[in-house]
Amino acid sequence: MFKNILVHIPTERPARPVIDVAVSLTAARGSHLDAIAIGYESTSAAGFAVEGGTAVAALMEMEHERASERADSAISVFATEARLAEISYGVRTVAAIPAEAEETIGTLARLYDLTVVLQPERSFSSYDNIIPQGILFNSGGPMLMVPYIHKGPFDGRHVGIAWDGSRLAARALRDAMPYLTAAETVTAIAVNEDRENAGEVSLDRLVSHLDGRGIKARTERLTADQGNVHGTILSIAADSSISLLVMGGYGHSRFQERILGGVTRGMFDSMTVPVLMSH
Repeated sequence: MFKNILVHIPTERPARPVIDVAVSLTAARGSHLDAIAIGYESTSAAGFAVEGGTAVAALMEMEHERASERADSAISVFATEARLAEISYGVRTVAAIPAEAEETIGTLARLYDLTVVLQPERSFSSYDNIIPQGILFNSGGPMLMVPYIHKGPFDGRHVGIAWDGSRLAARALRDAMPYLTAAETVTAIAVNEDRENAGEVSLDRLVSHLDGRGIKARTERLTADQGNVHGTILSIAADSSISLLVMGGYGHSRFQERILGGVTRGMFDSMTVPVLMSH
């Protein structure tokens, strides 16, 4: 499991957090790591191509070259670290307009066991910010999102499971099983659980299921306002020294556009530890 990993290397934001996590995770598991960096072409320049003309063609070519240079520069930083770590790796660069980039990497990620991405930074305008959402909804597999404030290698010793009994939470649980079986501690977290009606997907049943697989888990049950569920989960993570969170990634379609669910959006904006999400 997780023998074939993909990492997105940002070209407009610091890439060190995601490089350190992806390389260390790959080295620890003896996996293969492919990296992709995307140089973003100006959408306004692309629009002029319809009009044709030698000058416009030259402008388009220049924009493409600049985008390719940005991607090459970012991927070279990754390649240096990968060589030093002596891992098996490959690199790929793409020059594309943002809308195409999101679709391209989301489709590419379908062939990997895990995709590693950097958390969006809403205060910093960047096309890199759109990539995690595209991968979450389009890859069909787990996504490990690294906080942009993260420093150092990946640490999967203390894992927290954000559990609500849903299909997406169950998918994330299965995807994270390699981490759970290797963890030193596991904390199962339920926020606003309806214990009388949870039935077969209660937190207690989850713990019993994990115990049957040789995974000992402690429980945390809390209540929170609906708008602060993600904050409550992150508070538990801090109090319990959790180094990896596992949760379902929620969203819905509106006007042919993917919209993140409230808790997922909150985690995208406020996460403090790496989060494995599955949709």
